Amino acid sequence: MTTTADALKQRLAGEPTVGLIGLGYVGLPLAVAFAESGATVIGVDLDARRVAAVRAGESFIEDVPTERLAGLVRAGRLSAADDIGALKDADAIVICVPTPLGKSKEPDISFIVGAADAVAQVIRRGQLVVLESTTYPGTTQEILLPRLQARGLVAGRDVFIAFSPERIDPGNRRWTLRDIPKVVGGITDACRDLASTLYGRVTRQVVPVSGPETAEMVKLFENTFRSVNIALVNEFAIMCRRLGLSVWEVIAAASTKPFGFMPFYPGPGLGGHCLPSDPHYLSWKVRLEGYEPRFITFADEINRRMPDYVVQMVADALNDRSRAVRGARVLVLGVAYKAGVADVRDSPALEIIEGLLGRGATVAYHDPYVPAVTVGAAKLESIPWTAAALASRDVVLILTAHAGYDWPAIVRDAPLVIDTRNATGTLPPATHVIRL
Repeated sequence: MTTTADALKQRLAGEPTVGLIGLGYVGLPLAVAFAESGATVIGVDLDARRVAAVRAGESFIEDVPTERLAGLVRAGRLSAADDIGALKDADAIVICVPTPLGKSKEPDISFIVGAADAVAQVIRRGQLVVLESTTYPGTTQEILLPRLQARGLVAGRDVFIAFSPERIDPGNRRWTLRDIPKVVGGITDACRDLASTLYGRVTRQVVPVSGPETAEMVKLFENTFRSVNIALVNEFAIMCRRLGLSVWEVIAAASTKPFGFMPFYPGPGLGGHCLPSDPHYLSWKVRLEGYEPRFITFADEINRRMPDYVVQMVADALNDRSRAVRGARVLVLGVAYKAGVADVRDSPALEIIEGLLGRGATVAYHDPYVPAVTVGAAKLESIPWTAAALASRDVVLILTAHAGYDWPAIVRDAPLVIDTRNATGTLPPATHVIRL
């Protein structure tokens, strides 16, 4: 006798219909990957602009070329809607909604709750629901499970629920969605097996774990590991400058050790959605259990102090040249939170620009990926790239090391360069170049 799970597994391995809730940096690349695997994909998003763009075959995500998206839309493999009702016949529904922090750094899972409530309206027997949004351990069990079982469906028999953390690294051409192993934890073994079948369509390796709480914790551990180690190297950079040493040279030499060392690099602060936020999901959860996670707190303090530290670096460098910050003309190179992308979410560049403006500096920026940006009450536009733009500034501040920049020309034409990314590290030392 064929069970509900057996029938669903056959559909997931064949030509299923897959629904995606959330068409952002995680959802749209995943939608394209499923569509290219032969599935029929329906993306749902509350943002009418995203829905319209997908319907028009126009990508708004760097990792999704418009040509690929447009071809899938024309072929009828990928469509978009603003109504959850479009997913009522889907074999699998994947939730990829944001999970920001509240003002007090507590988790804001309102988007997950909203998505779970919406799915509960259309859930039927024989569907798989997977949560990908980063969250605290227990969310799948506490939020998703009761809402879906309230419809009279039993998890693992009638409906299947799992968690699989997103691991997308925007702009990374080496490690793409297909190359990155997918961790999967299900409410039951059947749930885990079906989610593994689904993701087996789009990734080379699926890593099953014992349950959704473990899968949720995996994502938090990965990003807390990065956050803590970045904080360590940021503090190390501060100490090296005090001692008159180059932290970049120290890291390069330490990296020659073939065991027991993994290089991390300092910078002007943490950016993007994950690193500044994810460790707080873990902190909040374990505090409820009566444990204070001190490493996470210390790391957060150091990383959040880096933008102010960079502002002070600018002030000190100008002061050494008998120039005040007030009235100084500063050109910022790069406002995206990382190289090769247009994402400015939580970018430390915004806080640094705001700090310089607050001290009375005149700030302009150039970023080939970000044509305009809002910093506090100020709206700035990326200025044209010219040698005169470099030479006319008192200081050029490198915050994002986009690959297209001509670093030798920048060092040659700018009167003072402050490099927070070691972008100029391969060039000969120059007295007017100051590195973090």
